[in-house]
Amino acid sequence: SIDSRKVETGDLFVALNGPNFDGNDFVAGALNAGAAGAVVDRLPASMAADMPVVVVKDTLKGLQDLGAAGRSRCAGRIAAVTGSVGKTSTKEALRAALGAFGETDASQGNLNNHWGAPLSLARMPRETEFGVFELGMNHAGEIAPLSKLVRPEVSVITTVEAVHIEFFKSVAEIADAKAEIMDGMDANGAVVLPRDNPHFDLLVEHAKRRGIARILSFGTDASADARLIDCQVSPSGSRVVAEVLGQRINYVLGMPGLHQAKNSLSVLAAIAAFDLDVKTAAPALKDLRALKGRGARERLVLP
Repeated sequence: SIDSRKVETGDLFVALNGPNFDGNDFVAGALNAGAAGAVVDRLPASMAADMPVVVVKDTLKGLQDLGAAGRSRCAGRIAAVTGSVGKTSTKEALRAALGAFGETDASQGNLNNHWGAPLSLARMPRETEFGVFELGMNHAGEIAPLSKLVRPEVSVITTVEAVHIEFFKSVAEIADAKAEIMDGMDANGAVVLPRDNPHFDLLVEHAKRRGIARILSFGTDASADARLIDCQVSPSGSRVVAEVLGQRINYVLGMPGLHQAKNSLSVLAAIAAFDLDVKTAAPALKDLRALKGRGARERLVLP
């Protein structure tokens, strides 16, 4: 845990230093809340001599090392998801779909940055058979080290849009940054790309440049490997007809919206990239619900 307010019994508290707070100042509170120990880069003056702590030079580097250890001890198969929008919902959909095949773990919420990704890896249970990790960025160069830490077998890019454009000269540069998700992959991996996006060809070029031969696409385009044929949207979800690698499939998606239906195609393409059965995975998408702040409906009661 990196938040002393959310520590549970047995947790290891990592005292990160942020722009507003020094995590070392909250070690005593974390230990009193039940933490088994803490990783610190200095000993607070108020700390008792017998407190169980490990002192390191840099607690963020320590967390990253814990994440790398969590990844190395896991023999499961790993997927990563990025994109300008739709990352978290797609990550949750992929978690549900892979859950049809074995023990599946995924990053909580949108823990997708330089501390969220290693934290998620460090938390991953040893017995995990499938892991799904969300990777995000604001600037170029931020996803590459996360991908090298996660080392995904399958990567999904949901879309490329003008998000965080203030840090880039063009949307094409954002596509370049999203393509960094491939930096931690080897040639045996597979990448799932948005066929309808104007920067699809650029993303394909990035994949080929990195030696990734298996490239799958999703969308409404006739050439998409996972293609949307029909979608009946209702407030409670969608009825979807799709074709995945030539296989026609009908399924219900519990999250409403055409955009969610399109992103569900990326999930099924990822399932195919793992060489798993999409017809086994698709029923798990029925129980999904829109996330709070990401399409969940709220009832407003007026006075």
